[in-house]
Amino acid sequence: MVQSLPPGKLGLPVIGETIAFFTDREFAIKRHERYGPVFKTNLFGQTTVFLQGADGNRFILTNETKYFQISWPPSVEQLLGPLSLALQSGHTHVSRRKILAQAFQPRALAGYVEAMNVISDRYLDRWVQQETLTWYPELRDYTLDIACKLLIGLDDGAAMPLGHYYEDWSTGLFSIPLNLPWTAFGKAFRSREKLLVEIEQLIRDRQAQATPVAKNDALDLMLSARDDDGEGLSLEELKDQILVLLFAGHETLTSALSALCLLLAQHPQVLARARQEQQDLADQPLNLETLKQMLYLDQILKEVLRVIPPVGGGFRSVIQDCEYQGYQIQKGWQSLYQINATHLDPTLYPNPQEFDPDRFDADRAEDKQKPFAHVPFGGGLRECIGKEFARLEIKLFAARLLREYQWELLPDQDLDLVVIPTPKPKDGLKVRFSKLQ
Repeated sequence: MVQSLPPGKLGLPVIGETIAFFTDREFAIKRHERYGPVFKTNLFGQTTVFLQGADGNRFILTNETKYFQISWPPSVEQLLGPLSLALQSGHTHVSRRKILAQAFQPRALAGYVEAMNVISDRYLDRWVQQETLTWYPELRDYTLDIACKLLIGLDDGAAMPLGHYYEDWSTGLFSIPLNLPWTAFGKAFRSREKLLVEIEQLIRDRQAQATPVAKNDALDLMLSARDDDGEGLSLEELKDQILVLLFAGHETLTSALSALCLLLAQHPQVLARARQEQQDLADQPLNLETLKQMLYLDQILKEVLRVIPPVGGGFRSVIQDCEYQGYQIQKGWQSLYQINATHLDPTLYPNPQEFDPDRFDADRAEDKQKPFAHVPFGGGLRECIGKEFARLEIKLFAARLLREYQWELLPDQDLDLVVIPTPKPKDGLKVRFSKLQ
C-alpha cells in the first residue's frame, strides 16, 4: 500500500510559516483542526511534520536514534555550541549525560536548599521594600543568581558582567540567524563570545587553586569527571556544557515561576487552599522531607506546567523514512513533538483551558491516562536532565511565597503571553507585593 504524504501548506518561500509558528501559541492546534492528527509545514526553510497529542509524542520520543535525532533551530545550534549536551548524540550524549546528571541527584539537591533559601531571602526582602514591581525581570535575576551559585559557584551572577552578557545571548537564541551587528542574533553571537571568556576565567581560577575548596557545584563535578576512557572534559567542552546548564537552569524556570505567580493570583480559591496546606506544615522546616508532604502544591505545579509549559515542543531530524497513521514521514524532514498542544487536548484534559489542580489528584490523575500526556520536561532519552532541580526550586519558592507573602496583580496591564523564547506576560507581570499580615 502506497502511503500518502501528510496534508498541510508550506507557506512562503524559504521562511514558510516560521513567523506564525513563533507568534501563535495555537499554531499547531489550529492546523490539527484543519488537517487532522498529522500535518506538514515549512519551518526555518525545512519541511516539518507535526504529530498530534500523546500518541505523537510517544512515537517521536521512543524512536530516538531509530527514526529521529535531536535537532534545534539554526540560531540555537550556533549559540549553544557544538559541544553542549543539547547537541550531542549517540554514545557521547549518553556518556556526558551520566556525568552531568550527578549534579541533580537527591544528595546534591539536598545540599542546594540552604543556598536557595539565602538567595530567596534577599530577593523577597527587596520586593517587600519595593512594594510595587514588574516581577518578570526580577524573577529572571533571581533564577540566574541561583543557577550561577549552584552550577558554577558565582555569587550575585545577575549583577556581574556574565549576567549582562547572558541577557543579550538568551534574547537571540530563537531568532533568524543573521549575524549582523544590529540583529538579535548578531548581538547574541558576540555576547556568547564574551560569556565564554567569563566562563573560561572561572574554570581557570578553580583549576589554579593551590588547595581546592570543594564548592559542591556542577563545575566541581565536571572538573573531576572522567569519561569511559578515563579522559577529562576539554576546556572547550566545559565552556559549552556550563553555558547549556545555565540556560536550562534559568530561562525555563523564570517562565515557570512567573506562570505560577500569575495563575495563583488569578485563582484565589486555589491560592487559599494552597496557603492552608502551608499553615498545616508551618511548624516544619523547609527541607526535602517537608516539601514531599506538600501534595496539593504538587498538583498546582503540575497544572501550572500543563497550562503554561515553558517549552512548547521539541525538534527532531528525521533520519530514516517511517510511517505514522498511514502517512509517510521522509528522511531529511524534521518533526516536532508537542507539549503545549498536548496539554490543551480535550480528549486528555476535559475543559483544558480551565486551571484545575484537582485534575492531578489520585482519583482523577488525568496525566496518567496515556503515556507522554504530561510532558513539560520532555521525555525519552532526552528528558530534561535538571527536572528535579527545577521542581525543587519552583516548589521551595512557592512554599516561601505561600507561607509569608501576598501579591496582587496591578490594573491596566497586558497579561497576554509572549511565547519566545519562553512564555511571559507582555507587560512583565506588574504586582503589589507585601508580607502576609
